[in-house]
Amino acid sequence: MEGSVLSSRSYCVSHRHNHAPSPHRCALLPAFPKLSTFSAGCSLPSPPLSLFIHPMHKKSISNLNRFHRRSFIACSVDGDFVKEAPVKVLRRLLDSPGVHQGPACFDGLSAKLVERAGFQYCFTSGFSISASRLGLPDTGYMSYGEMVDQGQQITQAVSIPVIGDGDNGYGNAMNVKRTVKGYIRAGFAGIILEDQVSPKACGHTKGRKVVSREEAVMRIKAAVDARIESGSDIVIVARTDSRQALSLDEALRRSRAFADAGADVLFIDALASKEEMKAFCEVSPLIPKMANMLEGGGKTPILDPQGLEDIGYKLVAYPLSLVGVSIRAMQDTLTAIRGGRIPPPGSMPSFEEIKDILGFNTYYEEEKRYATSLDQLSSARVSSSLYSIQRKDQVDTEETSQSSQEPIVEVITPDVYNNYGADGSKDPFLRIWSRTLRIKITGRDGFEKLDLRIPAGFLEGITNIVPALGGVNLKELLNDAAEEVGGKQLLDFNDTIGDRIQVFLE
Repeated sequence: MEGSVLSSRSYCVSHRHNHAPSPHRCALLPAFPKLSTFSAGCSLPSPPLSLFIHPMHKKSISNLNRFHRRSFIACSVDGDFVKEAPVKVLRRLLDSPGVHQGPACFDGLSAKLVERAGFQYCFTSGFSISASRLGLPDTGYMSYGEMVDQGQQITQAVSIPVIGDGDNGYGNAMNVKRTVKGYIRAGFAGIILEDQVSPKACGHTKGRKVVSREEAVMRIKAAVDARIESGSDIVIVARTDSRQALSLDEALRRSRAFADAGADVLFIDALASKEEMKAFCEVSPLIPKMANMLEGGGKTPILDPQGLEDIGYKLVAYPLSLVGVSIRAMQDTLTAIRGGRIPPPGSMPSFEEIKDILGFNTYYEEEKRYATSLDQLSSARVSSSLYSIQRKDQVDTEETSQSSQEPIVEVITPDVYNNYGADGSKDPFLRIWSRTLRIKITGRDGFEKLDLRIPAGFLEGITNIVPALGGVNLKELLNDAAEEVGGKQLLDFNDTIGDRIQVFLE
């Protein structure tokens, strides 16, 4: 069925099989731009599938979801692929060989750093979020609303899949359903749900208590139902804390029951030995297992990725690394500042690096798409002041090496030519007002320092923008070019410090 056109205004979604899907596995969706062809291997758009399902087809899609949830696909008629949804990326990771590392983040910046470091997905850590957002321990202080709000900030900061810490679902099975749906809307690709009572506690601290096995299983069933009702494919990670609260045997029983209830990944927290970890990975062997490498002294042995893979794990979380090193770095820096020092250059990124990480340069490039002529002139004045300061500094450092025999250049200060034509003359220069003057400055290092466009007749203060043009009679150059059609280069020269200055009439 690959490549077959259904309609120019309809779409087909289907479960991926080794053979072509039969008609009862295919459902039409209402029109969405550039999605009119079925093609194996294509991706759904990143918003939840339910946004695109026509009401009359929701039942068909829901039945299809129950049959299998892992591979809705769509493709554009011209071959352009829609950006793959994070949940599909996470599903593919679960199906791929090897163990996959996922550092735990706690805000948009830490998530962005995880992505920039090359990791394919990340977790959120309730421990770290409680620490960074509230300055409080992970003992149940964080609410559902606060976790969803923080999670949305995180998922919007990155394009990689994020698995959210859903704690114990914040209540009974009905609360779990609300939590799952909220995490789906917040953009999470996966959610971890545990079987602790409320208020919950960090898995490696004392005082853990769990609900009954029956209630724990009902929470997972409720999560699966919420996923189906939302038309989503969010990955459900079922966690039990019963190893420390009750026994290893009970933790293994609950894991089997979670798998039977529809969990996608199993997770026993605070296993106490390598042997216990092996026993866990033998439970429901077709279901991926998650390990929690609690840095700095948790109950679970710390193993390297290869060791975890050999045991049988698929996902591994590092919950405290980022918040832990951040705490220590901030403590050291504050101690230094109190001692009258600032962090040495090697201990922190430069200001330029920080701006790049946060996306300032990307912002400036995109901002140009929406700039008006007044915006450009205003920004040019700001840029020119910085350029003038930089140029003055360079001149001050180099003027001692320049010959005192250099010729004296007569400076002519341009202004607004002919008082904007207020005298009503028929001077050809008046037509210049419909033209644009582009001024471009390239540093001797090859980097662009300035690139602005202003109305060609506006000469007042041009030397404030580019001091090197103070010795050029731009009025005469514009007079000569007033009758010419099309663009023309008026100037191209290097100033005394080696910057290349180009002026174009467009």
